[in-house]
Amino acid sequence: MSDAFEDLVLKQNRRTFLRRSSAGLGSVALGMMLSDSARGSRSLAQRQDGDSQWTGILDRLHYPQKIKRVIHLYMAGGPSHLETLDYKPKLAEMNGQPMPKSFTEGQQIAQLQGQRERLKCLGPQQNFTASGESGQMISDVLPNIQSIADDICIVRSMETAQINHDPAHTLMNTGSIIGGRPSMGSWLLYGLGSECDDLPGYVVLTSVGGGQSQPIASRQWHSGFLPSRFQGVEFRSKGDPVLYVKNPSGVDARRQRDVIDAVRSMNQLGNETLRDNELLTRIAQYELAFKMQMSVPQLVDIEDEPEHVLDMYGTRGGDGSFASNCLLARRLAERGVRFIQLYHRGWDHHGGIKKGIEVTAKHVDQASAALIKDLKQRGMLDETLVIWGGEFGRTPMAQGSGRDHHIKGFSLWMAGGGIKPGVSYGNTDELGYASVENVCQVHDLHATMLHQFGVDHKRLTYRFQGRDFRLTDVHGKVLSDILV
Repeated sequence: MSDAFEDLVLKQNRRTFLRRSSAGLGSVALGMMLSDSARGSRSLAQRQDGDSQWTGILDRLHYPQKIKRVIHLYMAGGPSHLETLDYKPKLAEMNGQPMPKSFTEGQQIAQLQGQRERLKCLGPQQNFTASGESGQMISDVLPNIQSIADDICIVRSMETAQINHDPAHTLMNTGSIIGGRPSMGSWLLYGLGSECDDLPGYVVLTSVGGGQSQPIASRQWHSGFLPSRFQGVEFRSKGDPVLYVKNPSGVDARRQRDVIDAVRSMNQLGNETLRDNELLTRIAQYELAFKMQMSVPQLVDIEDEPEHVLDMYGTRGGDGSFASNCLLARRLAERGVRFIQLYHRGWDHHGGIKKGIEVTAKHVDQASAALIKDLKQRGMLDETLVIWGGEFGRTPMAQGSGRDHHIKGFSLWMAGGGIKPGVSYGNTDELGYASVENVCQVHDLHATMLHQFGVDHKRLTYRFQGRDFRLTDVHGKVLSDILV
């Protein structure tokens, strides 16, 4: 055999090997992808039984579990950290003086964007007091929250990436600025399930008062690409919490049960053919709705609440107020609801912030503190994480008599759930413009919340359109310094 012929054979063999092996590797990769996808679908389908309560996708937790539930007191509209939780005496000294350009040069500002040459400092419009034995500085417009200073951890170094309300809400709720992602409550239900079989595992309540009431879209508590059984359910704050929960005239519980059984049978027949998770969701939700016909009236009947508890919250219930919603939140928590979100719309103070903050604070201060005290005396605070805060803060620069939207620094507080009480974490600069110490992103808040549930935020995922998604995306760190 000639050298030329041997060389040709070797080249042919090499080409054949590479061609065949590349096809084989591609087949293996495709097989693995299909296997992973099928495995995930089987796991979801096996667990999503229309006749049973959802118990979560996780077979076991990644860490010791510290909490069972979250109550998120959402101050929608962007409460000013400079009049509530972030004391800035230097800003007071510079009231009316030009804002140093070194702070704002090249920075994103909302409605003040074209006024850089005229930006002036607006000193804090409220006094602050060192509160509790911890001495945390809290505004005097929040006297009741001052009384729980030793129970809360104030985070003064939050940042966000979105300067307008709706996308900032979307980021705070879903960890993404892209619509259609699951909310944090939906992720929790998907991962851990609910401890309640006659109420939704994720409930939303809204109230209004004190300022410009920016709208809140229902997509903020949507399940996104997760099955729709994991989305939040909005309860009305006044009147019947859920419309049409009562049977129509002439229909008793036995007849209603017959209807539910018939509908379940038809949906199960359809699912045998289609294998559709949404059909299983429909079965489960019809069953839940039937159970809610008994549980919801009991939930809102507060005749069993002692007078001193009603006085503590400042409500007799059912009046649509934030106080009424806080009382209802505690009752939902007692019944095993996993994620409870209370929006109060009234914090968008572009003008008249001094009076506006006072009015809005009166709507939420008493009940916010009452919820912490109530949970604590019932032995529930240790297993409940309470979060109080909005989607962003406000500028230290004046917008007339108010403040503009601000993303570089804002504050929130947390209590219970393995969070260190009576401490402050992080700081903004001397004018309250930017977070400069222990900067905390929205993803860090989500990672910390999941950690307290015993969940590694990197390992709670859902495969959608060929990619594994998670609440924190590719970001997030646990704020271990504030954990007990």
